Amino acid sequence: MTPRLLHYSDIENVYDSPERVGRLAGLLGELDGDDAILAGSGDNTSPGVLALVTDGAQALDFYDAVRPDVETFGNHEFDHGSAALRRLVADSPQTWVSANVFEGDGDRFAADAGVAPATVVEAGGERVGFVGVTTPRTASLNPFAIDLEFTDPVAAAREALSDLDADYSVVLSHLGRGDEELAREVEADAILGGHVPTERRDRIDGTLLTRPGDGGSVVLEIDLGTGAVARHEVAEFPVDESVADAMRARMADTGLSEVVATVSDPIDRAETTLFGGESRLGNFVADAYRWATGAEVGLQNSGGVRTGDALAGEVSAADIVSVTPFEERVVVAAVPGAALRAAFEWAAGPDLGFAEPDWWHAQVSGVEIAWDPDACTVESVRAGGEALDPDREYTVALSDYILHTDDEFPSLGPDLRVERHGIQYEVLVEYAREVGIDVVADGRVIER
Repeated sequence: MTPRLLHYSDIENVYDSPERVGRLAGLLGELDGDDAILAGSGDNTSPGVLALVTDGAQALDFYDAVRPDVETFGNHEFDHGSAALRRLVADSPQTWVSANVFEGDGDRFAADAGVAPATVVEAGGERVGFVGVTTPRTASLNPFAIDLEFTDPVAAAREALSDLDADYSVVLSHLGRGDEELAREVEADAILGGHVPTERRDRIDGTLLTRPGDGGSVVLEIDLGTGAVARHEVAEFPVDESVADAMRARMADTGLSEVVATVSDPIDRAETTLFGGESRLGNFVADAYRWATGAEVGLQNSGGVRTGDALAGEVSAADIVSVTPFEERVVVAAVPGAALRAAFEWAAGPDLGFAEPDWWHAQVSGVEIAWDPDACTVESVRAGGEALDPDREYTVALSDYILHTDDEFPSLGPDLRVERHGIQYEVLVEYAREVGIDVVADGRVIER
């Protein structure tokens, strides 16, 4: 009897949907057994509404129910700071493995809470060794991780794997598209990946690569003996009511149940919609930023608008918070037209490590953009009804995250910031109350 791996990843805001997280727990409970190992590859505690309120501790209700065996960190595990994550690690039942995350003094992150570079789990009468690595871009992606060091994941994984005494070796990877290099450079039977919200099941140089996608919708079951991968839809499994009830109770305690707007035409939040060009939800976010600041242009990175159930009917404050559940301020930047054009050209490009090559990465207000998704180029930009002037300065309302990171919109940096406003989800809630959210797609981003 060879070991089976039950791979989940990037479940993120699933906790905000009690039935969906209950079904995920129900699925893992039904598939579990003496030959099974439950393994997570990051972003399984944050972001989300409950994660904001509890600093990620809502995940403990889920973990205590399903009893995972092993987990590694994604970039969003650090959303609430190192101290909160260290507490979560100490309180959770699984072993956390991390080979490339270190404290500023050079010590391994949270070693005192039980984090190890590798571990061995016995299942089905055999020993499976696990190593964990996190994208080295985490400090750029997450302002709450800037006090930590993320070293070369390939070198770290290779070193940790060399110390394993096991029948099978597995890397839990939150590298996204970096899994390809990892597979070519290390000796492992499987790489269980995350970070990119699309599914994957293939091989590179004999190493099995899997990724279940985001949102807690799919679990992959991997037979380490045969390499076979079975795909399980969470929606097809019964609800673990104990987990669902725990999330309902937590959500009731947030005080965010107030209805703030009504939506007559449901607003889609699917990944293909948010990264496919203009989206109604993206328009709502970018319009709210301009409304709150008086800026000429509104800009939101598509990845910062979170997938989830469609907004429909009565919409609560919690529903709105779930759209951008981050402790980031809306700011105004004074941006030269040439730099703004460069930002939109980047939005059409294929280089973001946690995205697919043909995705569009900017939700906007106050501009009209024509782009070619095949060539990954921007054909034209108009602002205020006129062609964008490269020599003119424009006021742009956006999340402070965009000015922090050098992974997205690299032509926009903190030196351009001129004003700070409210937390982004608070801005959205107030805008929904005052203006509503029955937005339309009006041709802001078109394909040429």
